[in-house]
Amino acid sequence: MEKEMCRVVVDGEERSYPYGTPFEEIAKEYQKNQKDDIVLVVFNHKLRELHKRLKKDGKLTFVTTADNIGRKAYRRSVILLMQKAVYNLYGKKNVRVRVSHSIGQGYFCKLVGELELNEEVLLEVKEEMRRLVEKDIPLMKTTVSTDEAVALFHELGMTDKERLFQYRRSSTVNIYDLDGYKDYFYGYMTASTGYLKYFDLRLYQDGFMLLYPNKDTKKVAEFVPSDKLFHTLEESSHWGETMGISTIGSLNDAIACGRGQEIILIQEALMEQKIGQLAQMIKKTGDRKFVMIAGPSSSGKTTFSHRLSIQLSALGLNPHPFPLDDYYLDHEYTPLDENGNPDYECLEALDVERFNQDMNELLKGREVEIPVYNFKTGKREAKGKMMQLAENDLLVIEGIHGLNDRLSYSIPKEKKFKIYISALTQLDIDEHNNLPTTDGRLLRRIVRDARTRGSSAAATIGMWDSVRRGEEKYIFPFQEQADIMFNSALIYEMAVLKQYAEPLLFGIPKDAPEYIEAKRLLKVLDYFLPIPSDSIGSNSIIREFIGGSCFHV
Repeated sequence: MEKEMCRVVVDGEERSYPYGTPFEEIAKEYQKNQKDDIVLVVFNHKLRELHKRLKKDGKLTFVTTADNIGRKAYRRSVILLMQKAVYNLYGKKNVRVRVSHSIGQGYFCKLVGELELNEEVLLEVKEEMRRLVEKDIPLMKTTVSTDEAVALFHELGMTDKERLFQYRRSSTVNIYDLDGYKDYFYGYMTASTGYLKYFDLRLYQDGFMLLYPNKDTKKVAEFVPSDKLFHTLEESSHWGETMGISTIGSLNDAIACGRGQEIILIQEALMEQKIGQLAQMIKKTGDRKFVMIAGPSSSGKTTFSHRLSIQLSALGLNPHPFPLDDYYLDHEYTPLDENGNPDYECLEALDVERFNQDMNELLKGREVEIPVYNFKTGKREAKGKMMQLAENDLLVIEGIHGLNDRLSYSIPKEKKFKIYISALTQLDIDEHNNLPTTDGRLLRRIVRDARTRGSSAAATIGMWDSVRRGEEKYIFPFQEQADIMFNSALIYEMAVLKQYAEPLLFGIPKDAPEYIEAKRLLKVLDYFLPIPSDSIGSNSIIREFIGGSCFHV
C-alpha cells in the first residue's frame, strides 16, 4: 500500500513527501541552495529539530547557522560535544567542564577536578571533539518526567540541574544523549555531531575559550582578549558565589526561604557602594573634566549617570549631565545605512567638529552656547543654552560613542574618564549553560518600551537584531578602552522582570515572526521564582525599566 503523502510548501514551491519523512532529509535536498548550514526548520510557525518527522501538510522554512536561532543551536550542540570529549578522556578522573562567561564569539570555560590545564590537554580535547564530529553521531532526544530528570541529574552529580528542576512547573523534560552521555539544554540542538565542524579551543586566563564562527559561519572568529571585561565578569561571579547565589536554582532556593527582600537590599547596597567608590576614583584623578559613559542598550546608563552625579556632588564636585544627542547633524545631512535609511547610530551622524570645538572652549574656561536638537524638525536650534565650567564643574556625557576617541579626538586624554557600563548577569542557568547577558537586556527593553512608548513585545524583539548589530559595530569594539567597567546587572532582576515581561510575551500570536523568540524567553523566565518589586528603592537601576524611578528616565 502506498504511503500517505504530505503536501509541503518549501521556498514558495509546493512539494509532496511521504508521511514520516525526516526534516533532515528535506533539508539535505535544499542545502545546495543555502550559503550556510541548515540546522533547524520552522514548520507551520513552530521550530523543529531535523530529526523530527513530517506528519501533516504545511509550510516549511529553513534555519541556518547564520540565523540567530540557528547560531544558538549550533553553540549549544558544540558545548555538548566538548562535554562528551572531556568525559571520554578524563571522566574516570572525575574531571568535568564548567561553562562560564560569554566573551566575544565564545565561552570562557574551566576544567573542574584534579587535572592541570595546559596546551597538551587542550589539544587532546580538541582532537577528541574532531573525532566525534567525524563519526557523525546522532544527538538523541528523549522525554522523561521531571522527577526522573531530577533523579538522573542527582545520579550524574549535576547538582545545579537537580536544584533547578525542583522548581520546574512542566511535568516533562527533554534529555539529550550523545553516545551515552546525557544532559539537558535550554533550546534545540543539531541532529548530529557531523554538523559541528567549526570550533576552536584556546587557553585564556586560568581556563580556556571555546570559540565559534561569527558572520562567516564556516570559519572560527578571531579571538580578541577582553581582559577588563573578563575581570568584571569574574568579580561579579565571585560575589554571587560569596552570597551563595551563583545559579538560578540557588536564587530560587533563597527566594523560597523568604530571603527575597534581603537579596534586594544587599545587592542595592553593593551597587551604591561601587558607584561611590567610582566617584572617589574620579575625584582622585584630579583634573578630569569629562566623564564619558557608554554601553549597550538597556544597560541603565541614564539611572547610572544620575546616581554617579549624586555621588560626585557628595564629594564636593559639580557634575552636569550632558546629552550628546544635541550634536546630531541636521536630518538632511544624516548618513544613510546600507538600506538607504538614516543611520543615527553611526559617529558621522554627529557634528564631531562642533563638539570638539565647544569642549575645548569649555576647557579654557570660556562660556559656550550649547546647541539644542529638535527631534520633531530634525534640526539643531540655538536656544540660548549657555555653559561655562568652573573649577569643580565636570560634564557627565552619556552616549554610544563615548569610548570612541574619534568623538573626542582633540580633548586631552588626561581630561577624560571613560566608563563602560553593561548588564553582565552573574547568574548561570547551571554549570554548562550561562544565562545570556543579552536576554536580560532584551527583557529590560521589552518592559520599558511597553511602559514608556506603548510598544509591543513583538516590536521590540523585531528590532533587537538591528540594535545588536549597532552595538557590535559602535560600542563593543571600544569597551576595553574604558578606564573602568561597571556591571549594572542585579542578581535578583530576572525574578522581578518576570511578572512584567510574561504578560507582554504571551501577547505575541503564534503566527508572528517573533513568536519563537518570545517562547524561548518565556521558557527562561519559567525557571525563576518571582520577587515582588514593592521593596525596590526608587533610585534602583531596575526602576528605569519597570517604572517608579525618582529620576527622569
